[in-house]
Amino acid sequence: MSPRPLEPLARRLLKGVIALELAGVFGAYALFHKMNNSQDFRNTMNKRFPSVLEVYYQSNEWAGIYGIRERDHQAWSAKQE
Repeated sequence: MSPRPLEPLARRLLKGVIALELAGVFGAYALFHKMNNSQDFRNTMNKRFPSVLEVYYQSNEWAGIYGIRERDHQAWSAKQE
């Protein structure tokens, strides 16, 4: 009878899950940072993934930062004219 045959596998799996979660957190931060600094990137996100851009706008509004959505729509409508 082996005392703990699955312990090394469990540790590797746990390390893998932690690494994936950290990659997800850093990826979400990088996406937020890029959207926060580039109106052109927000326009691209508006065309490709509007739901992600909506989450960005809502998170800023929950944090008390208003007017980003309106400035974006105003700038994008001026570009089209």
